[in-house]
Amino acid sequence: MGDSGEPVSAKDTPFDIARSDVLEGVPHGFFGHAGGAHQFGYGGPGDVRDIRELRAAAANAIRPGAPLMAPHQVHSPEVVTIGTPGTRKWADEELNRPVADAVVAKRDDVVLGIVTADCGPILFADIEAGVIGATHAGWRGAHNGVLENTVAAMEALGANRERIAAALGPTIAQESYEVDAVFREHFDASQDSFFASAPEREGKERWHFDLPAFILSRLREAGLSRVGWVGSDTHVLENRYYSYRRASQAGEPTYGRQLSAIALPRT
Repeated sequence: MGDSGEPVSAKDTPFDIARSDVLEGVPHGFFGHAGGAHQFGYGGPGDVRDIRELRAAAANAIRPGAPLMAPHQVHSPEVVTIGTPGTRKWADEELNRPVADAVVAKRDDVVLGIVTADCGPILFADIEAGVIGATHAGWRGAHNGVLENTVAAMEALGANRERIAAALGPTIAQESYEVDAVFREHFDASQDSFFASAPEREGKERWHFDLPAFILSRLREAGLSRVGWVGSDTHVLENRYYSYRRASQAGEPTYGRQLSAIALPRT
């Protein structure tokens, strides 16, 4: 709803797009929800046809006339490769998309995208090689190798990790991400720096986990030097971004997703 209480029309609402200096010169964008008008995830609320049309319009805002290539995400370390013109593409439908949490391509006629709602959206580009990528990384995906697998898939297409730029979009920040001992057991002592003490709750020890720092660290450990975070906390910025945690805390039955997308510059 808009401030007046009237329904907000997605078709009449301009896109809210954040961009990263790390990807300067590369067509890309981290889309917000524009005051609740835009919901980009097939698993979220809204009519499937309207969501498909909105996703296509967002892709058009990044690369006019190019289709959106976005996988069906499951918090996995899997990467799907589109490759060169004439190779694999798929329709952006609710069903029958490849199951993966990252997509890479070596072509300038597609827009790569992923959806998130607290997890980290990472957009990659090696412009010299003409290779791009888009990755969805929550703590599980980042911990299990989806970032490293994305870089490896890009290198298989001719990219060089020393040239790859990677931008992390709006993500839940440390102060908003409270975790328990069961969560922390997934991490070893070398990763203690990503945890800060939080007040006990229900008599149990708690911490705040720094997902953005963890993602950026994994990218640097993978050999990338041109990395950055746009700095927006999805949990706090209710007027711009959906948040799975915020929706869960409010007892809401479903939640929306924002889209992050990238294309190659045309030469």
